[in-house]
Amino acid sequence: MEKIVLQQVQDNPEYIERIGIITDEAADLPKDIIEKYQIAVVPVKMDWPEIENLPGENTFQKMRELEKRGIKSFGKTSQPSPKDFLDQYKYQLERFDKIICITITSKLSGTYNSAIQAKNFLEIEKQEKVFIIDSLSVTGGQTLLILKAIGLIQEGEEDKSSSFPFAVAREGEEDKSSSFPFAVAREGKEIKEIIKELEEFVPQIHLYVMLEDPKWIEALGRISHLVANLMRGLAKVGIRPVLTLKSGVLVPAGVKTGAKEMPVGLLKQLEADIKKFKMEDRKIRVIITHGDNLEGAQKLKEMIWGKVKNAEIVFLNIINNVVGVPAGPNALTIAWCEI
Repeated sequence: MEKIVLQQVQDNPEYIERIGIITDEAADLPKDIIEKYQIAVVPVKMDWPEIENLPGENTFQKMRELEKRGIKSFGKTSQPSPKDFLDQYKYQLERFDKIICITITSKLSGTYNSAIQAKNFLEIEKQEKVFIIDSLSVTGGQTLLILKAIGLIQEGEEDKSSSFPFAVAREGEEDKSSSFPFAVAREGKEIKEIIKELEEFVPQIHLYVMLEDPKWIEALGRISHLVANLMRGLAKVGIRPVLTLKSGVLVPAGVKTGAKEMPVGLLKQLEADIKKFKMEDRKIRVIITHGDNLEGAQKLKEMIWGKVKNAEIVFLNIINNVVGVPAGPNALTIAWCEI
């Protein structure tokens, strides 16, 4: 099937070069998007032997089981090795002419450095075909940059501003899962232009995180015991601290009052952003991810649809282990950008 698609692309008179995408597991990309755009995903390593044999379909369920059993244990994750990236570079360069590699923020992980090192192991002529971008984000924020890359690669289609094909359709709307063309750079859009636009787009991505219990992030030394206790106390009275990424670094974004439930707090943050950046009449793209908290994610989705008329929600997905191990069960994140 892939060979047929590639031949169709090469027969296209507008064809210039095939551009492929590589990312790491921290992006939380759904399987459908990975397969449709032939994205190579570099896995992240997790070291947590205490949970390996515990019941549960995912890491978050196993973390809950740990708590039930009173076992005090905290996991660790480590970035992919340069070889992990090198293998994917070689694989993608067999299918594409050029490669864009988008990684988790370099401020929280050494993944970006591994990607750089791997590129240096390639032959000189192949090094010139690989372009690496630090997303300065993670989970839904990292994915928004990948979706932007897909859009730029495919620029030249009749309606490049239309909804992303995997966007969740509101009740009564048409299905948006129609076929999207294969990733091809069109005439007038060179790879270096695409990279420049992606780098300029990075600061336009907004990501917010809420934690049900900060004990997991506290255990990894990302926040102090004093701050963790303060967060727990505030949550009990409906004051929810919000975390965000600023220049790739995890920092407090403020607190939301009247928000005992996390979806309420994240909606308040989104509404504040829309007002701050004067986005009331502009279309925005939203991604929601969660720590095995589909109910909370669904509730946030419905609340956004009820309050934000121009919001396109691309998908809801479970959080990866890189973010999940420090965030803990039931965490919620929302990432958004202007379309």
